[in-house]
Amino acid sequence: MRTAIVGCGAMGTVIGAFLSQKGCCVDLIDINAEHIAAMREKGARIIGQADMNVSVRAFTPDQMEGVYDIVFLLTKQTSNESVLTNLLQFLHEDSVVCTLQNGVPESFVGQHVGLNRVVGGTVLWGATYIKAGVSELTQDVSKSKSLFEIGEIDGQITPRIKAVCEILQNMGPVHITQDLMGSRWTKLVANACMSGMSAACGCTFGEILDNKLAFACLSHIGREVKLCCEAQKYRLHGEADLILGLESKELYEQSQKMFFNMYDHQREAKASMLQDLEHGRATEVHMINGYVCQVGDEYGIDTYFNDTVREIVSKIEIGELPLSMDNLQFFDKSRFKYDL
Repeated sequence: MRTAIVGCGAMGTVIGAFLSQKGCCVDLIDINAEHIAAMREKGARIIGQADMNVSVRAFTPDQMEGVYDIVFLLTKQTSNESVLTNLLQFLHEDSVVCTLQNGVPESFVGQHVGLNRVVGGTVLWGATYIKAGVSELTQDVSKSKSLFEIGEIDGQITPRIKAVCEILQNMGPVHITQDLMGSRWTKLVANACMSGMSAACGCTFGEILDNKLAFACLSHIGREVKLCCEAQKYRLHGEADLILGLESKELYEQSQKMFFNMYDHQREAKASMLQDLEHGRATEVHMINGYVCQVGDEYGIDTYFNDTVREIVSKIEIGELPLSMDNLQFFDKSRFKYDL
């Protein structure tokens, strides 16, 4: 089965290395010519929670040939328009495009390649791009019960989603879900909350946890994600579904504990959106926090906290605001449900 990973930043490179090490024939595709050249010459180097150097097949988009049976899409959503327009010529009628992007991208991807070709999934681990040819795996995947949660949009367990699962299992455990959109919204809690605040404040996860106001924002952003998820007739998975409504002070405190437990072991980590800002790149804030705002507008749900994150990050992108914890001043303290 001819397979490609389109978008080989940190995560795409790590996946490609693991799959290639297990003998999968997979092409790693990325527009970063220096990165591609380094991997072709020296292999994909993975450091951190793994130590491996793997020979890989690496290409820039202009070097792509033929058609692919399965494509894993890991580009930033900011480049979807150009990436998907180019990708279409490399798909056949029954090709499968598995988007492993942040946010809820299935509908947009389907508009370009055909919704009948699209399956989706969430990546349940982290990685950081270090330099050309080198990526860092930031979590110990050997201890994870599931590295990916994948599924069909309609929840069916099909032969093609099993084929996607079989490929990804070369890296580790994969869960096929019959509730892909619930999985998407659950992952969006992490992306909108901690990634959004890390970008808005220009700081590490640990600095968010240690700042009372920033830490409180996580629960309030998460509450808005939950309300919008439910408006679309989906439900968050696990603990987040039970506590993020913040209907009582007790539930609010439980939500704070949940976020602390999620991120205390990743204190030095920075959100990918923050890394984009530090390098002068456009972020996915409009596809992450902005998506929550979009759904809120559609259903008449107040998304003040996601609106504020989107506004701050957008102003940082164009140089109107600095990367600073001082940006917390733009959150109105009267909008918090409980006294800080």
